[in-house]
Amino acid sequence: MTNTYTSIDQLPITLCAEDVAQVLGISRAGAYTLMHSKGFPTIQIGKRMVVPKDKLLAWMEEQSAA
Repeated sequence: MTNTYTSIDQLPITLCAEDVAQVLGISRAGAYTLMHSKGFPTIQIGKRMVVPKDKLLAWMEEQSAA
């Protein structure tokens, strides 16, 4: 199931790969690649990978400043 978010406030506290892909405008495969990359704010919970919303926004800010 794919959720459609129209604002940052609507995003859940943690994002799955599909959510990350939607926010960044990339493919789901691209989101998984990014989530496995060093320096990306991914949290491992068991076998599940999630990204905290606030950490994703901070990462995006860092990337735009670089």
